[in-house]
Amino acid sequence: MPASSLPKTRLLALTLGGLVAATPAFAHHPMGGATPATFVQGFLSGLAHPLIGLDHLAALIGVGLVSTRFSRGLTLPAFWIIAMAAGIGLHLASATIPHAELLVGLSVVIIGLAMTMSVTLPYALVAALFSTGGALHGYALAETVVGAETTPIGAYLVGLVAIQTAVTTGIALAARRFEKTSFAAPSLQLRLAGLAVAVTGAAALVFPAFA
Repeated sequence: MPASSLPKTRLLALTLGGLVAATPAFAHHPMGGATPATFVQGFLSGLAHPLIGLDHLAALIGVGLVSTRFSRGLTLPAFWIIAMAAGIGLHLASATIPHAELLVGLSVVIIGLAMTMSVTLPYALVAALFSTGGALHGYALAETVVGAETTPIGAYLVGLVAIQTAVTTGIALAARRFEKTSFAAPSLQLRLAGLAVAVTGAAALVFPAFA
């Protein structure tokens, strides 16, 4: 294998490895189904939940990789994370988003497809996509702490913000380092990574327990 192709191969391996590592059997609640009752439980649940929910992890990987296609790309994950916090607030305020789980899976598919496009979408459109997707994922993630006290809910949110910031920006920085060039014209490896993200979202739509 040519040396120049190794970074791109590592990028693809990074995406696929991250998706495979998220074990579906433990998805949706790192506390085994129990509502967090302490600060520590809330914080650890917030850290773990986006990593062991396959659809959530795929979305975060996609957000990081799509962000690399913009000179201001490292600002894009902020739209996702702020909207995610707002989505949690909506759920805890008893607001209803019809077919939320379906929309979560669909958002993952769209993010994955955005990675495969030869044309880079406008920054504002991607920011809107990340804001919408972040709100939907936050709404779904809030189910974990429905009925919890204020302290574990706050800790859960802190954990979510910390891990999602780390994953999205970490993926973006790592991808830029591996690629060494702009992703404005995506490589085959980036398109394959996008396809993997989209397939994960589609699987979550067809097999909800898979997510």
